[in-house]
Amino acid sequence: MTSPATGATGALDLPEYAPVPAIAKGAALNEHGYHVWQVERNLYAVTDNVYMSAFLTTPDGVVIFDAPPNIGHNIRRAVDEITAANGLTSQVTHMVYSHHHCDHQGASSLFGGDIVRIGHEETRRLLLRDDDPARPVPDVTFSDSYTLEVGGERVELAWHGPNHSPDNIYIHFPDHDTLMFIDVVNAGWIPIYNLNLSDDVIGYTGAPAIALDYPWTHLISGHLGRVATREDVAMHQQYIADIEASSREALASVNPGPLFGHYGENVWAGVSAYLDAVTEHAAAPVIAKYTGVLGGADIEVYTRTTTFAIMQSIRLDRGPSGPVHP
Repeated sequence: MTSPATGATGALDLPEYAPVPAIAKGAALNEHGYHVWQVERNLYAVTDNVYMSAFLTTPDGVVIFDAPPNIGHNIRRAVDEITAANGLTSQVTHMVYSHHHCDHQGASSLFGGDIVRIGHEETRRLLLRDDDPARPVPDVTFSDSYTLEVGGERVELAWHGPNHSPDNIYIHFPDHDTLMFIDVVNAGWIPIYNLNLSDDVIGYTGAPAIALDYPWTHLISGHLGRVATREDVAMHQQYIADIEASSREALASVNPGPLFGHYGENVWAGVSAYLDAVTEHAAAPVIAKYTGVLGGADIEVYTRTTTFAIMQSIRLDRGPSGPVHP
């Protein structure tokens, strides 16, 4: 591992980026490094402005939705803070896994083995495979849908196919005007590398439309510093649509012939030059359009890698990959 370059004064020589737009700014954190706010009635969200969890307080106990290790013990602090203020029990009785990834469930074991953990059947399979003691496998699983009822409250869980991961579910709070759907939309920000490191490009790009089919005002999206709105989802969809349109235009206009001709028998060099040229051509106008509009749009590697993933999905999943040889 190499250290970052340093300048003449010994300071790190790091790149500078555009100011973070207002739409992307998060909450003010307390002395423990978290912020908790009331989403709707007894549904709360907690964030460190990087990761986000949620919890529902009831007379019969607390239900936690995801336990990212980034906010680990701060989830417990937030639960204690809110339940004490409202004269409710702070005992955690249930935990819902949105999906199996460790960055969203790696603090699950902090809440002990006496709670009921719920997740998709694929989440259970993947966690059994991963054998991570920090993420106990779900006790209750479902294939398509499941209704959780605790303390007079109701939460609807549903799986609509793979997207960010094979098991990522939609968590709907019909009595709280809220949807929790993780790792697809980032409120006010672009996705990080490769569509938020997602497994299924078509599932990922189609997921926001499924989310918008639910009735909700508040979206808990798992990352960054605020709850999202329907307008945030629409902005995300437009960003992705612009990448798709630009990728199709680049695939149609970038001529691979001179690149392959230049490298001759080094075929992989020709492939690399062609795919890089298409990605650069497609990503450049999107980066220019969204810099200063969405957070991270000027971190070019994010849009370039997301563009590469979408462009490759167009070639490989949807076609055409290229002209048919005569």
